[in-house]
Amino acid sequence: MNTIQDNLNFFSLFKRNLLYKFKKKINIDLDNIKKNSLDELFSYYGSDKANSINDDKEQGHGFSKFYETHLKPFKNKKIKILEIGAYSGASAAAFVKFFPNTEIYCLDINLLNFKYSSKKINVYGANSSNNSMMLKFLSKINFFESIKYFDIIIDDGSHIQSDQLIALDFFYKHVVNGGFYIIEDYKFANYFSHLNDVDDLKIDELIKKINNQENIISKFISENTINDITRNNKNIFEYKGNTKISDIVFFEKKTIF
Repeated sequence: MNTIQDNLNFFSLFKRNLLYKFKKKINIDLDNIKKNSLDELFSYYGSDKANSINDDKEQGHGFSKFYETHLKPFKNKKIKILEIGAYSGASAAAFVKFFPNTEIYCLDINLLNFKYSSKKINVYGANSSNNSMMLKFLSKINFFESIKYFDIIIDDGSHIQSDQLIALDFFYKHVVNGGFYIIEDYKFANYFSHLNDVDDLKIDELIKKINNQENIISKFISENTINDITRNNKNIFEYKGNTKISDIVFFEKKTIF
C-alpha cells in the first residue's frame, strides 16, 4: 500500500513540476522597485511575513522586523539562503531585492503557486520530509562540493510537527557557523490538533529543553543533531508576531574562528 501511495505522490509531484516549467512567471530582475526595508519588500511582493499585504488590506504575520533585526549583518555579504515552503516565491523575491549578493534555493512540494523568477532564485519541487529526495536535491545543486553550507535556512513549510522535526534533523548541520536556522509558525502543532501528528517533542518543547540544558530524546531528531544544537547553538530568539498564532524562532549558530 505504501508503495502505491509513494508512486502516486511521485507522479503528482512530477506533474506539478512539469506544469511549473511551462507556467508564465514574473521576472523580478526587470523590476526597478525602490523599497528600502524588508517589510516594504515583503508587502510589495505579497508575502505574509509583512506587517500588512496588498496595500494594507490584509494583515500579515509581522515577522519582517525580526528578520531585519537578525539578518541585517548579512545585507551586503555573499550568502546562500534555503527556503523550505516557498509558496508563490514572494519572500524569495523580497530577499533577492534586500540582499544584493544572495543566491536563493526554494523548495516546495507544489510549484503551481510559484509566480516569480530571477537569476538568483533556484526553484525545486520536492518533499522536504523525504530525506532521499533531499539528498538528491543537494547533489543536484552541487552542495557538498561547491556550496558546502547555507548561511540562512528558513522552514516555512507544512508546519506539521513531524515535518518540522525531520527538516531540523536533516538541515541544521548544513547551516554555516554564525548562520541562522529559522522556523516560522513553530507552534502550529500546539494550536491545531491535525498538525500535532506524532508523539514526540514539539519545537517549543525542544527549545525549553535546550535552554534548561535538559536531556533531549526524540524519535525524529538524531543524537548527532541534538549534540550539534546543544553544543553549537549561540542563541535562540523566540518572537510573537501580529496574531495569536504568529510565532517565529531563530536558532543562531556560534561563530567558530
